[in-house]
Amino acid sequence: MIDFLAGFFAPWAAFAVIGVLHLVLPARRVTGYARHERSGEALSYRINGLLVFAVTVALWCVGCASGVMEWDWLWHHRWSGAAGAVTLGLLASAAEVLRAPPGGKRLLAELYLGRQANPQPFRGRADAKMYLYLAGATLLELNLLSFAAHHFETYPDDVSPGVVLYVVLFSWFVCDYLFFEHVHLYTYDLFAERVGFKLVWGCLCWYPYFYAVGLWAVADRPNPQAPVWLTVVAAVVFLFGWTLARGSNMQKYSFKRDPERSFLGLAPRALSDGERSLLASGFWGLSRHVNYLGEIAMATGLALALGRPAVVWPWLYPLYYVALLVPRERDDDRRCAAKYGELWQRYRSQVPWRIVPRIY
Repeated sequence: MIDFLAGFFAPWAAFAVIGVLHLVLPARRVTGYARHERSGEALSYRINGLLVFAVTVALWCVGCASGVMEWDWLWHHRWSGAAGAVTLGLLASAAEVLRAPPGGKRLLAELYLGRQANPQPFRGRADAKMYLYLAGATLLELNLLSFAAHHFETYPDDVSPGVVLYVVLFSWFVCDYLFFEHVHLYTYDLFAERVGFKLVWGCLCWYPYFYAVGLWAVADRPNPQAPVWLTVVAAVVFLFGWTLARGSNMQKYSFKRDPERSFLGLAPRALSDGERSLLASGFWGLSRHVNYLGEIAMATGLALALGRPAVVWPWLYPLYYVALLVPRERDDDRRCAAKYGELWQRYRSQVPWRIVPRIY
C-alpha cells in the first residue's frame, strides 16, 4: 500500500514542484493575443517554461543519480501514478469550474468545457493554461526518460534504436513547444477555449501518461530489429510534420505581430475587408489548418519510430490527434465564420481545403 501511495502522489508532488518553480524562477513578460473578458485588454504572461522544464528534469536526474530513486521508478509506478493523475485532474477540474460563476450553459457542459477563459491567479503571476501545458509537458518528459531507462536496464546489450529515436523525437517535440511558448499564445486553445475538465484533466493526466502510450507498449520488449529504412521513414515523417506545424504557427505569429513583415523571405498575402485581415499565403494557403496535418504527421512518425508498425498501441496516439483536431477544425471554422463573416467566405473560396491539401 505504501508503494502504491508513493506512486499515486508522485504526479501531485511533481506538479507542485513545477508550480513553485514557475512562480519563483525568472521569467519574461509577454503580451498575448487573448483579451480580458471584461476590460478587453490584451493579457500578459510570465514565460519561463523552458527554464522550469530544465530545472525539473535536472532535479529528477540528480535524484536518480544520487540513489534517491531508481531511473525507472516512474515506470514501475506508472499505473499508480496514472491513477493519481486521474484523481488530481478530476478534483482540480471540478474546483476550477465550480468556484467560478455559472456561464449560462448546462452544468455538465461547463464542467467539461469550463467557465473561465483565462484565469490568472497569484495576481497575474501565473496563467492557468500556460501552467497546465507546462506541467503536462514536463511530467511527460520524465515519464519518457524513466520508461526508456527501464528498457535500457532490461536489455543493456541490445537496446532498441527505435526506443532511442522515439525519446529523442518526443523530447524535441516537448522542448520545441516550450522554446516557442510565446508563439502558442496565438493558438486556438489559448484564446478560444475555457478552463474545464477538457483542459485541466487533459494536461494533468492525459498529456503526461497517454502521450507516452508507445513506450507503455514496448519499453519492456526486446529490440524488434526493425529495418533501417523504417527508422529513416519515421524520422522523415516526423520532421515533415514538425515543419508544417512549426512553420505555420510561426507564420501566423509573425503576421499577427506585423501584417507587413515577410516570413522566410516571402511577403504575406492577405484578404481584407478594410478592418480585418486573413493570411492566405504560404502555409496558410495550403489548407485552412495545415498545422493540424503537421501535428498528425509528427504523431505518425513517433508511432513508426518504435519499429513495430503491427503493434496497435503506439497508433492510438496519432488516432487521438485525428479525433481531437478534426472536430476542433469544425469548431474553429464556425467561430471564424461568425467572427469574420463574408471575409471568411472569401478565404474558404480561396483555400478550400480544411486540413489536408487537395484531399480534405
